[in-house]
Order: sequence, then structure tokens, then C-alpha cells
Amino acid sequence: MRLIKYIMMICLAMTLGSCSSLDRQALPKVTQIQVFKAEHRMVLLNGNTVVKEYKFKLGFAPIGHKQFQGDGKTPEGKYYIDRKNPNSRYYLSVGISYPNAADRAAANGKDPGGDIFIHGTPRLFRFMFKDWTWGCIAVSNRDIEEIYAMVDIGTTIWIFP
Repeated sequence: MRLIKYIMMICLAMTLGSCSSLDRQALPKVTQIQVFKAEHRMVLLNGNTVVKEYKFKLGFAPIGHKQFQGDGKTPEGKYYIDRKNPNSRYYLSVGISYPNAADRAAANGKDPGGDIFIHGTPRLFRFMFKDWTWGCIAVSNRDIEEIYAMVDIGTTIWIFP
């Protein structure tokens, strides 16, 4: 009886392990990301073809363009993916090039903030809650694995209201 339990546990662990690993060869490269804040919908494109769509969580005050550090807003406009962090405290993360020169000028002398990312979640069930970030775009950990694999530094990201 005990042996059967151990065998079942090993089979379950192997099954779960295979579910989380990605076949990176099968994932197409993304040439553009479009984020629709009001719909909480992100579209990844290769040319004009939709590759994947994701739901996400935003900053705790999601309406409007980010103006300064700590306002809880997610920026709006055209940016680029400027870095990737495999050791993020939010599982994995893909950096967004905020702030640009226009963002700095619009901050009216305040710190515009920075470190805006698309990232996973620090806890297993965090994704289920309402908007909670400080201005980032949070997706499930499974989703950030795919995004991280498909998106390269330099990819254009459009963030719409």
C-alpha cells in the first residue's frame, strides 16, 4: 500500500513537472505587444498575426497615465522591451522602457518612477486578486514563462488606456 502511494506521488510530480516546462522551439517570436488596460487584455503579435492573448492585473490605481513614482498607475504610450530578468522577485520579468523623455518632462520635477515590468507573481494565488502592482503588468507565472520565451529585447509595446 505504501509503495503504491510513493509511485503515485512520483507520477504526479513528473506530470506536474512536464506541464510547467515549455517547448521553447514551438513558441513563435513576438514582434509587437499591445496592452489594453481597460480590458485587462494583452495581445502578442508576430507581424499582423495574433500569437497569444493574456489577462493581467495592473497598478492599484490603473486609470490614467503614470505621472510619478508611487501613483499606482501603469504608463500609456509606445515603449520598448529593454531588459529581461530571470531572477525577478516576481518570478520572471520583462522590462518596459518607461520613463522616456516625454514622461520625465510631464512629471513636472517629480520623480517619474521606473522599473515598470511585465512580470509573474510572488505568491501562488496573488494573480486572483484585484489590481495590486505599483504600475507593472502582472500575469500568471505560467503566462510569464511563455511571454519571457517569446519576447526579445527591443520589441515594441503599445500600452493603451
